[in-house]
Amino acid sequence: MSVVAASLYRHGQRVRSLSIDEPTFCSDDKAEFVWIGLLEPSEEELRKLQEHYGLHPLAVEDALKAHQHPKVDVYGDQLFVVALTARLEDQVIAYGETAIFVGPSHVITVRHGSARSHSTLRGQLEAAPSLLAHGVDYVLHAIIDFIVDGYLPIGEAIEEEVVIMEQRALDAFLAREEISRIFNLRRELMRFQRVLGPMGEVANKLTHPDMPCIDQEVIPYFRDVLDHIHRVETTVGGLREVLTSVFEVSNLLEQQRTGASTRQLAAWAAILAVPTALAGIYGMNFENMPELKTKYGYFVVLAVVATVCSMLYIRFKRAKWI
Repeated sequence: MSVVAASLYRHGQRVRSLSIDEPTFCSDDKAEFVWIGLLEPSEEELRKLQEHYGLHPLAVEDALKAHQHPKVDVYGDQLFVVALTARLEDQVIAYGETAIFVGPSHVITVRHGSARSHSTLRGQLEAAPSLLAHGVDYVLHAIIDFIVDGYLPIGEAIEEEVVIMEQRALDAFLAREEISRIFNLRRELMRFQRVLGPMGEVANKLTHPDMPCIDQEVIPYFRDVLDHIHRVETTVGGLREVLTSVFEVSNLLEQQRTGASTRQLAAWAAILAVPTALAGIYGMNFENMPELKTKYGYFVVLAVVATVCSMLYIRFKRAKWI
């Protein structure tokens, strides 16, 4: 069975566990509702729930197929919400999907590829009966908020890695693997932004007062979720800009270091050119050469070479070429 949890709640208290094989009828009081959680259910299980709770066939098809974009669909007095989960796995952002059916007296979640169970969330809500008593709209908010909270550790982990890369770029040349990692991270962040945009639209739609199953007093909670999404979007956008800056700074520093090395080589070549030129001239072995028979000519040439080389060395040193 793919049923993770199925319970009946009344006035914020868990009354009993349920079976999906038979329908559960709730009173008109919004404080009484059913919350069923499924993990990658079979078609037969979803068809049973469709029959018992009047789920729309198109919504059921979307929940079965998965691979949907974040969205909110309205079917009469019911809502169908798709939210994408995200987690950092082996330096790659892995995505899952949670489909949520919301009716006047039921909340049914269908998870695909999501590693974070709703058991913790369910326990937190059961520990706060006054909040759970709001009904299905507050549970919907809590589930979406739980999913969005899972985005925050991704930004924090990538931010720590980017800070290390930034310091590394200032201290030394970036290796090929590090440059590849920069571009991979930028690609991952671009994909993440394409998820955050539609998720923001989902939260924004749920703040509209004409949405079924959502009361006015719960709308501010969805606005809070929207603020969280915008915060993550800002963080992700900032990280992309920093990664671009890290690459550009690394490239500029590499050019600067290469230029400094080139200038040093040119300076030493100029210094060594003096003794090379004199040695080449006096190594020609011609008989009629000036100063060839001078008694102290050798020492004079050495002194000239040492003096000129010293002067060039001092000049290049002041110019910071050496």
